[in-house]
Amino acid sequence: MKYFFLSDGWNYERVWEFGGLWDQVDWGRKPEIKRLNCGILQQQEILWLYAVENEVIMVEVKPKQELQESSNIGQVVLKRLISAEQVIEILHQAESVFNSASKKI
Repeated sequence: MKYFFLSDGWNYERVWEFGGLWDQVDWGRKPEIKRLNCGILQQQEILWLYAVENEVIMVEVKPKQELQESSNIGQVVLKRLISAEQVIEILHQAESVFNSASKKI
């Protein structure tokens, strides 16, 4: 598994694998991407942990539509994926770690 943190209010869009953009016809399915029950608070921003299958090498993320309309944010970011060891290091350095059931900000 590989992982990435995604800001609350952002979605993932296009997904890349080693051959280029993920092609659902070739693969016969969507890529496996799952939000885990773990979040962190970092610089007053909520970030959620996502897990992806090993075949994925990068994901495109951008703000949800309502966030784009309510602010000047209109950017797209390509997220490189991180290992489990890197996730543990980030969790250790975070201001706060929580699960979605206990989220209180």
